[in-house]
Amino acid sequence: MKMKRVCKQSGFTLIEMLIVVIVLGILAAIVIPQIAVSTEDAKLNTLKTNLNTTRSAVELYYFQHNSIYPAGVLPGTKPVDVTTLPETFVAQLARFTDVDGNVSNTKDATYKYGPYIKNGSLATNPYNDMSDVVIDAAEADITVRNSAAADN
Repeated sequence: MKMKRVCKQSGFTLIEMLIVVIVLGILAAIVIPQIAVSTEDAKLNTLKTNLNTTRSAVELYYFQHNSIYPAGVLPGTKPVDVTTLPETFVAQLARFTDVDGNVSNTKDATYKYGPYIKNGSLATNPYNDMSDVVIDAAEADITVRNSAAADN
């Protein structure tokens, strides 16, 4: 007597595969917008934290330097790499300074203040990955809020 060999194939049917793909598509449609929202929230929170840290550094500098903000008065002595107001602003926050705002790379009895920010640069903006400084030297008091600017 001859025996017939029965070969049973196992696997997924086309219908089962379609159902899995559809379920994965529905889950992706639900999850991806949530990830985008949390990414935007993270950027906003990072920006707020960076701004608060910078404000604190600027205010501490102000109180330790006879009510003068960084780059409010150009230092009499400054490193060779500092030539513009934005560079002066960053240098006065990132390096050691004396009471007049003169900048030094080393701390001693004269240059006893600072540094107020770490890594020698301002934190980057998470929206454009830049840390550019813009100084409005025409503003008499940077603590005065302009109502036209507030509307923008």
